[in-house]
Amino acid sequence: MSKIALVTGGMGGIGTAICKKLADAGFKVATTYSRPGKEIQWLADGKESGYLFHAYECDVTDFDACVLLRQRIEAELGPVDVLVNNAGVTRDATFKKLDKVHWDAVIDTNLNSVFNVSKQFVDGMAERGWGRVINISSINGQKGQFGQTNYSAAKAGMHGFSMALAQEVARKGVTVNTISPGYIATEMVMAVPEDVRAKIVSGIPVGRLGKPEEIAGLVAYLASDLAGFLTGSNLAVNGGQHMC
Repeated sequence: MSKIALVTGGMGGIGTAICKKLADAGFKVATTYSRPGKEIQWLADGKESGYLFHAYECDVTDFDACVLLRQRIEAELGPVDVLVNNAGVTRDATFKKLDKVHWDAVIDTNLNSVFNVSKQFVDGMAERGWGRVINISSINGQKGQFGQTNYSAAKAGMHGFSMALAQEVARKGVTVNTISPGYIATEMVMAVPEDVRAKIVSGIPVGRLGKPEEIAGLVAYLASDLAGFLTGSNLAVNGGQHMC
């Protein structure tokens, strides 16, 4: 019987690559979305490519909505074995101009959602003696970034969560890890003016942007039995742009 993987915010560039890679690895894959209607084309595109994904509308910033998400997934698919906390937003501004609305939006979506969703599934993983929690953070959670106090704080907090939870569930067969991507060639990044992209690439030692599939490949490894001895780690995938 196939294990079940849930990827929050799985309809973006990195999220879609993760969903496909996990499906290729034999998982039954579900994802969340927050804008009704967005899932229609995404599911159709997946089906055309041979992927039968499952999509659930859920506001991951709402704890009660996440409770209902768990109930629906367990009723329709079964218990979740692998959770990838990938949902995220940006609301960039210098701290002087940053208002509380944009602070809260980023903290709620990027960090509080990690608690809201993980809380629904980690106990079940521990009871069954096997599970994987994979948190998608960012290079900017490691080094900080001008104009991103909200985003950098949230992404740094994700790894603090990973390290603490990893210690609690390690003996239960559950691993908890963080991946911190650098600049990845998603549609959003590729939409940046070419001169700006060239400046970004000039600061990356390998001389190029990362590929969504490179992040997805690491997720698939962390979700496998082979990664059972790896927990509480923050894996930087940034082309050498930030080494720690």
